[in-house]
Amino acid sequence: MRARLQKASRLVVKIGSALVTNNGAGLDHAALDNWARQIAALRQGGREIALVSSGAIAEGMQRLGWKKRPSEMHCLQAAAAVGQMGLIEAYEKTFSRYGLATAQILLTHDDLADRQRYLNARSTLITLLELGVIPIINENDTVITEEIKFGDNDTLGALIANLIEADALIILTDQKGLYTADPRRDPEASLVEEGAAQDARFEAMAGGAASSLSKGGMLTKVLAARRAARGGAHTCIASGREPDVLLRLIRGEGVGTLLHASSSRLAARKQWLANHLQLAGTLVIDTGAIKALHEGKSLLPVGVLDAKGDFRRGEAVACVNEAGEEIARGLANYDAGECRRILRKPSAEIESILGYVDTHEMIHRDNLIVRAAH
Repeated sequence: MRARLQKASRLVVKIGSALVTNNGAGLDHAALDNWARQIAALRQGGREIALVSSGAIAEGMQRLGWKKRPSEMHCLQAAAAVGQMGLIEAYEKTFSRYGLATAQILLTHDDLADRQRYLNARSTLITLLELGVIPIINENDTVITEEIKFGDNDTLGALIANLIEADALIILTDQKGLYTADPRRDPEASLVEEGAAQDARFEAMAGGAASSLSKGGMLTKVLAARRAARGGAHTCIASGREPDVLLRLIRGEGVGTLLHASSSRLAARKQWLANHLQLAGTLVIDTGAIKALHEGKSLLPVGVLDAKGDFRRGEAVACVNEAGEEIARGLANYDAGECRRILRKPSAEIESILGYVDTHEMIHRDNLIVRAAH
């Protein structure tokens, strides 16, 4: 199972507040440099890395002289606003020493719940990764309310892993990994080295309080691993204080706890498409397009005869033949109005018709589930 991490080409690394701020003493610049050095080495090896970093509220508390995390929402927002300045500045300076550019991404739950904003966030992040930029991602704590909070950055890390279709989520914490019981209370507790992310036993093992600096605990990490696994991503929970922890994990060493996904990313995506989506519209396709879909190809505009419904880009639509029988379903790359303008047209004409081109496919094959031919 550890060999799976060696093959990972796109990673999400999440670093907790206690690590970033040295248990609340202020930003730990030496630790930031250590992680930046390792991430730079992974980048040189051709891997793409997105970094989810806690620490804004903890850094803000330190700058404001607060010893105890406040419970009032407006105080948390104020601390985040103060702390985010120092956090992102520190990351920018640290990564620049290794020749890497960074970008700041602040998200709320609404950004990922709304399909259009979800796709915009995805496009931006993937573009940054392809450019070799390290996105520094955090919850937008200055504008959140209790209703739209992710709740913790472990959950955010899992959502980002699914958003960008990462191969693995690495959660760095101040613990060595998941134990069979709380090692602070049970001297017989042992480290869980590997297991399936969906194994319900791990939730009971992870019961335990978070620190005064962070929102999450080991339980949120186990639940994040379960969420990431739904998108086919493996999760490793490990100590950020282990020497060269990121490099050793990618070499396949037995560091921390590996909670692996039971299916591949593509298989998980196909299952999601097949079983869990409500269809927002219908594309009527010709016999040539039907043949292409059964050969594993994408759906092109030239093979679409009609577009029914009022769907938006990224929503699920049915692909039916002229008799109305469902052939496939998938995620549309253009909204209904745009589909009607480009149907029956070659992909080369999309830009001249719409004024822009997102992709040359109406639906990409990776976002299609095709019914077996009779």
